[in-house]
Amino acid sequence: MSVIRVVSYNIHKGRSAMGSRESLAELRLGLYNLGPDLAFLQEVQGRNQSRSSLHAQHESLGAVLCMEAAYGCNAVRDHTDHGNALLSRFPILKHENQDISDHKMEQRGILHAVVEINNTPVHCLVVHLGLFAGGRSRQVAALVERIKRLVPDDEPVLVAGDFNDWNNRLAPLFVQQLGLYEVFAIAPQNGEPGNLRGSVARWRNSLRPFPKPLPLAQQVHQLGINGAARLIPPPRTFPAAFPWLRLDRIYQRGFAVRSARVLHGSPWKQLSDHAPLVAELELP
Repeated sequence: MSVIRVVSYNIHKGRSAMGSRESLAELRLGLYNLGPDLAFLQEVQGRNQSRSSLHAQHESLGAVLCMEAAYGCNAVRDHTDHGNALLSRFPILKHENQDISDHKMEQRGILHAVVEINNTPVHCLVVHLGLFAGGRSRQVAALVERIKRLVPDDEPVLVAGDFNDWNNRLAPLFVQQLGLYEVFAIAPQNGEPGNLRGSVARWRNSLRPFPKPLPLAQQVHQLGINGAARLIPPPRTFPAAFPWLRLDRIYQRGFAVRSARVLHGSPWKQLSDHAPLVAELELP
């Protein structure tokens, strides 16, 4: 059994929430204090030819945290580029970046890495979806197709990032097509046990058919302990100083969820425009 700490964080290219100052040094310290085993990062600058202090952010963060790093470049500018990154305390066996850009104004990608945890391959997908609903639907279709094609049903999966899904319409699709559950929907509460057997039982019970079809955005709220409704939407993560929109997610398959939380307040509200998510997961 392995217990791992997973962080998902849009780091805003190493700049403060308002973009007025560099925050990468403080962000390094914040992540170091969190002690993640896996960090799913979005808006990471791989290249910055204007400011060396913001260059190769995945490498500088990985070095401080003593973690391996994989980077997927999505948006290329004259002097900079940025994309998604995965930092891992475990060996990264392989990684690939898939372009899922829906139009020229937004360059988006899926960074798919396979890490090895106690001889078990774990598929980690870092995503940052578009701002428009139609584009997000097509990007999610590409994500679903990739997982179905490349990830065996019996191998654990983590999908995390900035989904720009403020209406929470994507979770039912992930449940129905991939068996992926958002960590806050099944995290133990009020003393519930966090072991794998309990999580599997909840997972099976949640698959009971609904008495009648529900709108897609409502079906996710029917997933909960013993099949009962748990009216807990994902947390508000944007903007970090005054969180209002529910943009960030961690989805998982094959783990027990021990805990899940969003980090509000200082120092996080000064480091980026998003608040980070942290989950403790148990791999049998």
